[in-house]
Amino acid sequence: MPRKYVLHDGRRGSALAVRVTPRASASQIIGVLEDGTIKVHLATDASEEQINVELVAFLAEVLGVPKSRVEIVAGGNGRDKLISILDMDVETVHQRVLAYMD
Repeated sequence: MPRKYVLHDGRRGSALAVRVTPRASASQIIGVLEDGTIKVHLATDASEEQINVELVAFLAEVLGVPKSRVEIVAGGNGRDKLISILDMDVETVHQRVLAYMD
């Protein structure tokens, strides 16, 4: 019996754990916590939705990718978020975050 659905390849990329602190004087990556979470300060005091928009734009700029490749996949309403970066391996993400911090 043939199956009645089509399987597709999933998107490939990497995931980044981020802790966001709004109301900072400037948007920047402050550091990396012991568990690997990236600590980001954002220069905004807007709504949670706007904070998410600004976080995506900021990370896209830091990583040098279009905003369409950066997506919040968990934690949309909290400080701790899981970010997906499509078409970029973990090592490249790590190197670009470190380069930004230097």
